[in-house]
Amino acid sequence: MGYTAADLRKGLRIEIQGIPFVVTEFTFVKPGKGAAIYTCRIKNMFDGSTQLRAYRSNDTFDKPDLEERTMRYSYAEGDQFIFLDENFEQVTIPGSVLGDSQYFLFEDVEVSVMFHNGRPVDVTLPTFVEKQILETDPGNRGNTATNVLKPAKIAGGYELQVPLFINQGDIVKIDTRTGGYADRVSKR
Repeated sequence: MGYTAADLRKGLRIEIQGIPFVVTEFTFVKPGKGAAIYTCRIKNMFDGSTQLRAYRSNDTFDKPDLEERTMRYSYAEGDQFIFLDENFEQVTIPGSVLGDSQYFLFEDVEVSVMFHNGRPVDVTLPTFVEKQILETDPGNRGNTATNVLKPAKIAGGYELQVPLFINQGDIVKIDTRTGGYADRVSKR
């Protein structure tokens, strides 16, 4: 049993021609005459591409065969990332599936991996991770303007914006959903 256009909502996972998609934006328009139109932006769970589509109320979608498993990150081998499940079964996930999340991984971090027909399509990390700032310009003494940010790098070369008071060697909390700075954990 699948879904109809009336079931569409943000976060719903649907399958179109064998490819799993997730609805990222959704609007509903009921014109004075004619059928209702459901407009949504959908994201391809395989390659991350998005597209804008419009559907009528009688359009139907398949329900994707998705399975979610808790796994632990083990190590990286080039652009391949190795994860283990509770039975120590090894799963290799390409960096293209991880996206920027690959910069927030650390040994033994527990993640949720979404599989579509046995193929990994999405990895969800803990909401916050702690990482050390490896490179950033020193903050200017006396510059007390609020909300002034500067670039900083963590392991792997990922760059994020941090407040001026953050220095090289500080440990910061990063929001894995946005890839942005959340808080300073400790000073160097």
